[in-house]
Amino acid sequence: MRWLVGPMIVLLPHVGMAAQLSGFYKSFSVAFDSPHAGVPVKGMVSNRLRFNLANSFSDHLSFDFAYDFFLRIQDPSLFENRAEVLIVDPLDYRVADLDSPIYPGDNDPIGSVGVFQNLDRADVITRLPFADVIVGRQAIAWGSARVVNPTDVIAPFSYSELDTEDRPGVDAVRVRIPIGALSEVDVGYVFGRDFAVDRSAFFARSQFNVAETDVSPLFVRFREQLLVGIDVVRGIGNVGAWIEGARVFTMGRDAAISDYFRISTGADYSFGETYGFIEYHFNGAGVRDPEDYLVNLNRSTYRDAAVYLMGTHYFALGATHQFTPLVALSGQFLANVTDPSFFFAPAIEYNIEQDFYLSAGAFIGIGDRPQGEYFQSEFGGYSNILFLSFRIYY
Repeated sequence: MRWLVGPMIVLLPHVGMAAQLSGFYKSFSVAFDSPHAGVPVKGMVSNRLRFNLANSFSDHLSFDFAYDFFLRIQDPSLFENRAEVLIVDPLDYRVADLDSPIYPGDNDPIGSVGVFQNLDRADVITRLPFADVIVGRQAIAWGSARVVNPTDVIAPFSYSELDTEDRPGVDAVRVRIPIGALSEVDVGYVFGRDFAVDRSAFFARSQFNVAETDVSPLFVRFREQLLVGIDVVRGIGNVGAWIEGARVFTMGRDAAISDYFRISTGADYSFGETYGFIEYHFNGAGVRDPEDYLVNLNRSTYRDAAVYLMGTHYFALGATHQFTPLVALSGQFLANVTDPSFFFAPAIEYNIEQDFYLSAGAFIGIGDRPQGEYFQSEFGGYSNILFLSFRIYY
């Protein structure tokens, strides 16, 4: 971390009057209740401090910079155990990175305190007459579905992620070419660790509007996978509707059993102070029998392609009601209809004052609990999570 302070001190006096410094402090107090009998409840307090710095040198050149500092106090076993939900590590799409955790180091004993850091944005944007060129660490995400995005394979969030405000940054070169008021072509190369070609990704995406419908075809070549997808969004009266699908072809050793199709389709509607949506997701990479879940997780689909749901058919419901201008209640419900099992996520948020928020919520898994290492249902095998958080923005 020491190397970072010096350049910032040198840089800040020279960024000009257009520089904007912003950020936030977030604290999450979390309890994890394991689905396995006899395992005690584990706790974590996570503190995150973020600094965002943006500057426009001219109408044609600007940069973005963001740095996160984390202090976590948690059960020691949480430093050693992997998350229950397997997704692609976004740090794999970074050429190199800061050492994290700062503490404990490789030779330090594992206790209850961890200090982490994350250089999350560091990109330069060049605005040419015909295109915008973005070079460096940046966020890349696609898809209009509310719960599961089949086309989002670079650095997606899982359903139970607590903090989804900032998509993890990846190292990329990206060119966005406008071809009309509502259309563009977006191409780029995302670098893997140490510039390894077999850990990198190339994408080409376009977006255009036809008959009052936004259509976005997508092509992504990543690792040993080839994705061809499309995202379609339009309004039907006062109802918003979407369909997002992707066909993934695997070129590795298990190619014959790893090609799959995923699709999410749904609709949303706002009535008064309430917003609601419904979504169906088909996961062609999943399996029907819970006894096959663990074996299926070893496929490249789950290692490299950001798939984390284990079954095949899912329904999701979500709603947010604004009780007052300062208090909002929300809830989401995700069901694996084949198990069957369910994941319920209620939350309430209170805007105490400007830029100061307090919230509480839970992720509750409902279904048959695992027996030993084997799943009896998907969401019955997830830990129940309770959290309390507050956020301060500046």
